[in-house]
Amino acid sequence: AVAALSAPIIDELVRGGMPRPDAMALWVPGGPRYVEWARTLFFLPAIAGGVFGLLGGYLTDRLGRRRVLTFSILLYAFAACAAGFATTLPQLLFFRCLVFIGVCVEFVGAVAWLAELFPEAKQREKVLGYTQAFSSFGGLLVPTANVMAAQWAASLPAIHGGHEAWRYTLISGLIPAIPLVLIRPLLPES
Repeated sequence: AVAALSAPIIDELVRGGMPRPDAMALWVPGGPRYVEWARTLFFLPAIAGGVFGLLGGYLTDRLGRRRVLTFSILLYAFAACAAGFATTLPQLLFFRCLVFIGVCVEFVGAVAWLAELFPEAKQREKVLGYTQAFSSFGGLLVPTANVMAAQWAASLPAIHGGHEAWRYTLISGLIPAIPLVLIRPLLPES
């Protein structure tokens, strides 16, 4: 009932130029625009990632595995951070698309790079298996980061005047870039 009553008010606030962070805080599930944006934010980044993931193989062949791997990890780390600072839903959509593009290109580049680094079949199978398993494990870390962000949100610095846990969860996407910056000089090119 609250969602049905507040959805027209929220739409009017957004159309009237209310700053997006305030409107996003008021964006109640169940409104007419909610379903539209929820679908868009769910499907469009996945499509963008899939399309660019297909191009990732070409890019790794043309530019080198290590270079594409590094760039794609930096792309998704910094795009995730930028998404945490988004002030409009179109900005959030744009940065989420970049996150998916970076992740998909990174995975293609990583699998190709690892397959070439380990010429022995048994060892290559193990490394690629661990890569698949840990990518799934990484997906489980996102809800964990969200729970932690929700618990500590009030004690973290305010972003656009608020302490919304989803913003801190997205910003945690910077964490994978830290070890990359440290080990990048040590990575051999395939």
